Amino acid sequence: MEAFQYEALDPDGRTVSGVLQADTPRQARAQLRAQGLLPSQVSGVGARERARLPWAKGISAAELSLLTRQLATLLTAGLTMEQSLTALIEEAADAKTREVLGGVKTEVIAGLSLAGALASYDKSFPDFYRALVHGGEESGALAIVLQHLADYLDARQALKQKTSLALLYPVLVTLVAITIVTGLLVYVVPQVVQVFAQSRQNLPWLTRGLIALSDFLRATWPYIVATLILIATAARMALRRETLRRRWHALLLAAPAIGPLVRGVNTSRFASTLAILVGGGVPLLSALGSGARVMSNLKMRSAVEGAIERVREGTSLARALAATRAFPPLLIHLVASGELSGKLEQMLERAAQLETQALERRLAVFLTLLEPVMILVMGGVVLLIVLAILLPIIEINQLVR
Repeated sequence: MEAFQYEALDPDGRTVSGVLQADTPRQARAQLRAQGLLPSQVSGVGARERARLPWAKGISAAELSLLTRQLATLLTAGLTMEQSLTALIEEAADAKTREVLGGVKTEVIAGLSLAGALASYDKSFPDFYRALVHGGEESGALAIVLQHLADYLDARQALKQKTSLALLYPVLVTLVAITIVTGLLVYVVPQVVQVFAQSRQNLPWLTRGLIALSDFLRATWPYIVATLILIATAARMALRRETLRRRWHALLLAAPAIGPLVRGVNTSRFASTLAILVGGGVPLLSALGSGARVMSNLKMRSAVEGAIERVREGTSLARALAATRAFPPLLIHLVASGELSGKLEQMLERAAQLETQALERRLAVFLTLLEPVMILVMGGVVLLIVLAILLPIIEINQLVR
């Protein structure tokens, strides 16, 4: 069976759309008529066509977490994958979600694994998600892995929302401050300094510098905007090359303030993935391979790949990870303890929790320091502008006296 996207009219004359499974377009139209719908357009949903459909942005993170938990519950209840996907399609309230799930169901019916079917919708199901699903299918414990994955997605979404809300205030302050300073330099300063220019007095160096900066911005602002856009575009294209992207990721890890945050995010994700897969019965080497794929930093991913080779040669996981020097000592000690006690899954979960807590503390400290620094910087800029305008006025008053 194939998936067909349709548009039809219901008995009340309203337009409805969605995806259904049928062998041929004719059979799809017959199904619609049997449901009391008048089909106006029926077209096959192929992999290339799906990439151009309106849902190209993918399913939201909150919706993905809910779908994952529902799928885990249905599989635990004994339903087959096809039956579970059918139930999710019927339950979904969003047309975009129904259409994506319909395409996934078609791929599964055609013989692909669930992870392979999800690969056709990489914007809805990210790499780490597909890697965990693949590990769950290999171990035969897909329902357990999906349940842990849903918990992980909820925790990740909560951390993301907390970070976004914390960053909202500094971002708004920065945007407002930049807008005010730009307005002062481009519109207010030129009108004020005209009075000083006509007086032919020797202006202070701060005022002359402000006038020069204002003239420069007024004359070149379109070129500045265009240059910034070109730089951003060139940087984005350059980072598509793996060699340059690897160097950039290495620089991020070495950065004083950003490095610990990047390391913490990747370590937490790696430990969570290993805990989910090991708990689901996935062999350690396969779990490490999936853990490497979920890491966004290429340097740390390469470190895990090197650790996989050492584990394959007989080295313990703790020593293999320690040899990379890419992970925090806390993770290494907990992994070593888990290997000795036979509680690797629990120790990995504990390591992931501790890294997440440490990451939250670092973000809190960073944002706490960022806000006053931004206020001081913007206040200093405004103070310089005000002084540049007031100094000539003060000199004129002194001359008059």
